[in-house]
Amino acid sequence: MGDVVANVVGILVFILLIFVSIGLHEYGHFATAKHYGAKVTEFMIGFGPALLSKVKGETRYGIKAIPVGGYVRIVGMYPPGRTDRPESPGRFGHLVDEARKQSLAEAEPGDENRLFYRLPVHQRVAVMLAGPFMNLILAVLLFGAMLVGVGLPQPTAQLDAVVPCIPSVANPDGRTDTAGNCPEGSMSAAAQAQLAPGDRIVAIDGTPVTEWTDISAALAAAAGPTEITVARGVETVTRDVDLSPIDYPLFDDKGNPTGETVQRNFLGVRPAVDYVGLPVTAVPGYMWDVAAQSVAALFTMPQRVYELGVTLATNGERSIESPVSVVGVTRLGGEIAAADEPTDAKIGSFLGLAASLNLFLFLFNLLPILPLDGGHVAAALYEGARRKWASWRDRPDPGPVDTARLLPLTYSVAILLISVGALVIWADIVKPITLGG
Repeated sequence: MGDVVANVVGILVFILLIFVSIGLHEYGHFATAKHYGAKVTEFMIGFGPALLSKVKGETRYGIKAIPVGGYVRIVGMYPPGRTDRPESPGRFGHLVDEARKQSLAEAEPGDENRLFYRLPVHQRVAVMLAGPFMNLILAVLLFGAMLVGVGLPQPTAQLDAVVPCIPSVANPDGRTDTAGNCPEGSMSAAAQAQLAPGDRIVAIDGTPVTEWTDISAALAAAAGPTEITVARGVETVTRDVDLSPIDYPLFDDKGNPTGETVQRNFLGVRPAVDYVGLPVTAVPGYMWDVAAQSVAALFTMPQRVYELGVTLATNGERSIESPVSVVGVTRLGGEIAAADEPTDAKIGSFLGLAASLNLFLFLFNLLPILPLDGGHVAAALYEGARRKWASWRDRPDPGPVDTARLLPLTYSVAILLISVGALVIWADIVKPITLGG
C-alpha cells in the first residue's frame, strides 16, 4: 500500500513540475513581450478545455486540462497582407487570410505600435528566446540541486557485501552453490579473512585509505600476503590475505565490452555507496555532457520514432532509447518515488529527470522550424538580414517577413508533432519504459 501511495505522490509531484516548467516557459514569452510593450491577450498553461480562467487587465490567465504545452497570445504575430501581392485563391489562400484576421482581430485603435510584427527584430528575438531560456535556467537550478545538494553516488571504503567465491566463467558473480559452498580452492580472500558487510577498510599493508579509489590503487600494487585493516564497530581488526589475480573485462566509453581483459588482484568485496556533493563548478560540465546526448537524440529522433512505430505495429520489445512523452516521464517519476532506494537516491533521480526534461525542452524549442520558437527567431533574423542588405544597397525597406505565407508548412509540422506525440503517449501507456528497463 505504501508503494502505491508513494507512486501516486511521485506522479502528482512530477505533474506539478511539468506545469511549473510550462508556466515558466510561457512566462518568459509573456514578461518579455509585456516589457517591450506588445499586447498580450492570453496566458495559458495546457490545451483543451479550461479548468481555471481569470481576466486581469487586458490578459486572460488560465490553466487547461491537458498539460502537454501552453501558449501566450501576442496580438499581431502575422503582418497584414501586401496590397500589391494578393493571396492566391483556394484553400491555402483562405487559410492564410483567416490567420491574418485572427492575428489582428484583438488590435484596437492605439495598438499600432504594440503589434508583435512591428517590434524591432532584436526585441522579437528576445521574446521568442525568453521561453526556452526559462527552461534552461530551471534545468541549471535542478541540476545544481542534484549535483551540489544531493550529490552523485560514489563508492566508499565501507563494505556493502562480501563475494564468497572467486569469479569464474561458470560462476561470474562468485556465488556459492546450493549448499552454500564455493568450489574447492575458490573461496575469495575477503571470505577467508571473514570480512563482513558494514566493515570499513582503513588501511592496506599499513597504508591508510579513506575512499574506494585508495583501496583499488592499493590492491593493484599489492603482491604476496597482504594485510587488510578494517574498522568494525568500535574495534579495529587486521587480517592477512592472499590475493588472487583474475581477468577483468574491459569496457569502452559507452559501457560495452571490448572483448579484452586486464589482470587485477581480487579481494572479494563490494563497496557501499554514498552520495557525495560536487562543487558548483561541476554543474556546467555535467550539463554539457547531458546536452550533447540530447542533441544526439534530436538527430536520431526520426529513426527512433519509426522504430517505435514498428514496435507497436508488430508487438515487439520496446527499446530503452525510444522517445518518451510527458506521460512516460511522469510515470517514471512515480516509479522513482516508490522505488526501494535511499531517500538521497530518489531525490537525485527525481531532480535529474526533471532537469533533463527542461534541458531537452530548451534544445528542442531552438530548432529553426515553425511553429517552434526557433522558427520565429529564424524568421526575425532573416528579416533583419534582409533589411540590412537592402540598406547597404540603398534599396527600399522590404518590410516584415510574411510568416503567414508559411502557414501550410507550419500546420503540417504541427500535425506531424501532434501525431508523433500521440504515438509516443500511446506507447507509454501500452508499452511503458520502466526503471527496470
